[in-house]
Amino acid sequence: MKSSKIVVVGSANTDMIIQLERIPRPGETILGGEFSMAAGGKGANQAVAAARAGGAVDFIACVGEDMFGQQAVAGFEKDGINMAHIIRHPTSPSGVALIFVDQKGENSIAVASGANGQLLPEHINGAAEAIASAGILVMQLEIPMVTVHKAAALAADNNVKVILNPAPAQMLSDELLANISILTPNETEAELLTGIAVNNESDAAAAAKVLLGKGVEFVIITLGEKGAFVATSDSCEIISGFTVETVDSTAAGDTFNGALAVALGENKSLKAAVRFANAAAALSVTKLGAQPSAPRREEIDGLFGQEV
Repeated sequence: MKSSKIVVVGSANTDMIIQLERIPRPGETILGGEFSMAAGGKGANQAVAAARAGGAVDFIACVGEDMFGQQAVAGFEKDGINMAHIIRHPTSPSGVALIFVDQKGENSIAVASGANGQLLPEHINGAAEAIASAGILVMQLEIPMVTVHKAAALAADNNVKVILNPAPAQMLSDELLANISILTPNETEAELLTGIAVNNESDAAAAAKVLLGKGVEFVIITLGEKGAFVATSDSCEIISGFTVETVDSTAAGDTFNGALAVALGENKSLKAAVRFANAAAALSVTKLGAQPSAPRREEIDGLFGQEV
């Protein structure tokens, strides 16, 4: 790998969180919740997770010229993220997510994309040198799909590994998948992409085979506390997770992807990198909030070194 630098292209949001006994049903109002705010957005979560895990990170994103955008940028600076390619949009507000979290740590999320929808292919062109010189490009799907396509093609043309977390779940073209090195769906996303319900290891293998057949180099289906199913063209296995007490599962997948990029950039084997990412994700669910829950390197190393 020509560089250990990680470039993340994606969204930045402010999360408004209400902790409740349970998530409200349609038409229902539940009183007595506890409110908090935290930095979020899948792209920003992954960038922060990678930086805290020890990675050198460039973040390409679009925020508004408002209070939320200013707070987001201040947070990126604190975590040592290169912000040279963060766009401040003059009219679109920064993205906002409204999150319900129940007593079991499960969540329900609605997102107003705002300025995230203004991250366009022209901005990828403006950051072409940063992407071309990276070791790994990390993306998700909270920005326009045309921008995802542009960044993936640019990375592939320059032999840069591409990690795509296909969330929020949506269909992906064969053209895009052909430019993806590592695809990291959860069970729901894997089913949408392949039409195969992932209920067990055999199902995961069948879904992964479909995705590998479209040109993806590695498929990693995240399974929550059970770990991750890892498939290549000639092998597949489950890499066990870590047992922890869940407080809030928001951004566990984002933390996994950020930490995975760091581990691969350090030339860990795929199996070791996934285990490292499992440790980071496990630590993230023990705290409330998206970016506030992203663990530091010393925390990850402490759990990573334990027997699963």
